[in-house]
Amino acid sequence: MKIKVLVDNNASVKLKGEWGLSYYIEDEGKKILFDVGTSDLFIKNADELGIDLMDLDYIVFSHGHFDHTWGLPHLIRRYMEQGIEKDDRPIFVAHPLAFYPKYNVTDKENGSLIGVEEIKRHFNTKFTKIPLKLTENITYLGEIKRINNFEGQNILGKYYKDGKYYDDYMIDDTALVYEKNHEIIIITGCSHSGICNIIENALYYSQGNNIVDLIGGLHLINPESDIINKTLDYIKSKSIEKIHPCHCTDLKSKIELSSVANVCELSVGSILKY
Repeated sequence: MKIKVLVDNNASVKLKGEWGLSYYIEDEGKKILFDVGTSDLFIKNADELGIDLMDLDYIVFSHGHFDHTWGLPHLIRRYMEQGIEKDDRPIFVAHPLAFYPKYNVTDKENGSLIGVEEIKRHFNTKFTKIPLKLTENITYLGEIKRINNFEGQNILGKYYKDGKYYDDYMIDDTALVYEKNHEIIIITGCSHSGICNIIENALYYSQGNNIVDLIGGLHLINPESDIINKTLDYIKSKSIEKIHPCHCTDLKSKIELSSVANVCELSVGSILKY
């Protein structure tokens, strides 16, 4: 498997970054775009890196917040400009609730610019709560079971569906797990469901028990002491070899994580090979 970082808060010298996340993933001849950042920057960086986003098998979304979805209209426009029809576009994979209107705790809209029906018009879709195998080695985890009582418990705003507003616990938040030879690599977007919950789900739905790497946003920005301490204890107990924290993980949390695992830097342009 190969992962190329198209969008992150941090960037290498020749590429640009923004508040958001997008990865290009290759495995066994399959090509996956995981999230699309906040703007068309993921397309510009992909062009700079020589990546053809018109040749994808899957587009997968970790959840429905703006910093992971707002780039989508720009990608749809490029498909239309190049005359690529719906059936020749990648399969679109996400949780069923990811693309309903979302609002943060101050009632500011912070979800996708386009909704479910518009997405279905442009792509063949698999909106699913259950795990879905994308390649021989990569599984979309679907809805993350909230096992721990110290994370993934807070209301993060509201979402609007069928004429009603509902408390948003971000149950659409999910991740990918790569498994080979009983070793696993976990790829996250923001980990609103809780990074320890995600790890538990990845272990449950795979045959692996050795976590080689944990890559992505960990939703650790000024975390409460109880959350960071229990997260550190949990990660230490799993003997995770490496962590590539990015996006929604602050510097202090990265430093604390380095006390229990080998924390590695990640930025736009980074390439990880396994």
